[in-house]
Amino acid sequence: MKLTVVGCSGSFPSAESPCSSYLVEAGGFRLVIDLGNGALGALQKYTGLYDVDAVLLSHLHADHCIDLCAYWVARNYRVEGCPAPLPVYGPHGTAERLARAYDMPEEPGMKEVFDFRPLGNRTFDLGPLRITSARVNHLDTEAYGFRIEHGGASLAYSGDTGECADLVDLARGTDLFLCEAAYTDGKETFEAIHLNGREAGEHAAAAGVGRLLLTHIPPWTDAEQNRRDAAAAFPGPVEIAHPGAVYDLP
Repeated sequence: MKLTVVGCSGSFPSAESPCSSYLVEAGGFRLVIDLGNGALGALQKYTGLYDVDAVLLSHLHADHCIDLCAYWVARNYRVEGCPAPLPVYGPHGTAERLARAYDMPEEPGMKEVFDFRPLGNRTFDLGPLRITSARVNHLDTEAYGFRIEHGGASLAYSGDTGECADLVDLARGTDLFLCEAAYTDGKETFEAIHLNGREAGEHAAAAGVGRLLLTHIPPWTDAEQNRRDAAAAFPGPVEIAHPGAVYDLP
């Protein structure tokens, strides 16, 4: 199983990176997790627009989903004809949210191009991948983290979340934990929105993961400070996500 970081900037794109988007590949299957601002352009560096097999959306904030609008254009108006509907798993109301974002009627909206499927707390197979989705703690938003398993390898993705015991359970024992660290310890004090570096490290330690990869760090946040804070709480390797970085698991 291979993870490629397509975009990892938190809340809005940086000069170096689009917003959240990750490509997971296994057994010839290509899964895109989140497609935030600017991610569709960068995705084309790593796979063809029509080679993606499914999309998972952690939640419906623009920095995680808005480039589905551009992807609808790329698929709907393809010169060779629109491909078969692409499975898109997301929170309830995903189809309606994207239709409103593109200023089109909700019916049929984008449903002839994307096969929208609801998430929820559940485990399901997607191609050769075993997916577990679990609600996380992000304001009052229906937001999910994911656990992805294939051939004995495993990774977890936090999505956007504040402190969350269910995230620890979701990530438990995974080889790689892709965890948001948007805030700086001691600086931002908002609850139930985002983690800081220390909290990301504490969640990783509690889950007993093999490696921690910090992501969703906004341009105004000191990523290296967050890495040091995470490393003080987590005894394993801690890295900062960068666009284009590739991780082969295990």
